Amino acid sequence: RKDRATLMSVVEASPLRVDPPCRHFTECGGCALQHFEADGYRQWKRERVVQALKIKGIAGQIDALVPCAPHTRRRVVFSARRTDAGMLLGFVRALSSEIIPIEECPISLPAIVDALDPLRRLAGLVCATPKAFHMTVTATASGLDVAVHDAGKLGENQRRIASNFVMAAGLARLSIDGEVIVEPKKPVVQFGSVAVALPPGAFLQATEAAEQTMAGLVCQHLSRAKKVADLFAGCGSFALRLAAKSEVHAVEGDAPALAALDRASRFASGLKRVTSERRDLFRRPLTFKELSGFDGLVFDPPRAGAEDQSKQIARSDVPLVAAVSCNPTTLARDLRILIDGGYQLKSVTPIDQFLWSPHVEAVALLEKPKRRR
Repeated sequence: RKDRATLMSVVEASPLRVDPPCRHFTECGGCALQHFEADGYRQWKRERVVQALKIKGIAGQIDALVPCAPHTRRRVVFSARRTDAGMLLGFVRALSSEIIPIEECPISLPAIVDALDPLRRLAGLVCATPKAFHMTVTATASGLDVAVHDAGKLGENQRRIASNFVMAAGLARLSIDGEVIVEPKKPVVQFGSVAVALPPGAFLQATEAAEQTMAGLVCQHLSRAKKVADLFAGCGSFALRLAAKSEVHAVEGDAPALAALDRASRFASGLKRVTSERRDLFRRPLTFKELSGFDGLVFDPPRAGAEDQSKQIARSDVPLVAAVSCNPTTLARDLRILIDGGYQLKSVTPIDQFLWSPHVEAVALLEKPKRRR
């Protein structure tokens, strides 16, 4: 059981309490820690990773938290709902379904914040339901990519009006429940030297800087590998960078993401061979026998982690492994499995991709010594 309380007043402020930078703080549920002094905040966040590993009996090199700057988040999921007073666009209050309309957001890229008014108007144009719905906005090299979910079924006239608005507002694309309504410009992101055209609503690391940090750690660790397996590969943020030096086999369950990776690898120059496989790694993890031909591996699962896949990796002879996670608890569980299978933990780097929230990204690097014959 978890008890919860509401702050009524501050009698004496802690030395670690600072003024939050956003006027929506305490109402908007997006940020919980804007009032936390920077050094104390970073120590606390690193400690989340340390304690999660400690619970599983794991000790080792835990690097300092890699900080994340404000105004860098490139992928934001807004909630929207039509009311008698007008269209609400914002974030849900913590532990509530109430949408708090926002006028500013110190974590998001200026390109997203500057478009709040047109995005709110667009939400009104695509809304065909009295219920709340979601609008995912991704800043790409081509402009803002808007993916709407659960807003109801649009009639032809509504689609035409929304399409005209998107083009007039200079947005890159509008999709509704995965269907592209209008795409004036193909939304493109850069993974290293490779340009990737994103499918509608595609997963993308929240900040470009965090993605580059993670990719740098992974690529450096696997630089000696000739053939690498990238599990939960997404659109290829690791695979396409690794392919500059190594052959890569990318495994992903989402068909549009895998298709985007395939297209990008085919049209890119200077890459080693990239193969792909659509596979649900939760239901059918790659077996240790299937992993026998690889000398490097990276896996970056959702928050649930990759328990069954980790058990297969632990039984394998893949010498170099990088584990990427947005959940310290499931990361610690998976690392325990790998360590018990003979892997040595070389380092863990916490990354503050989710600024002013309790969530923290981490990259763990492991090696398995060669067996003596």
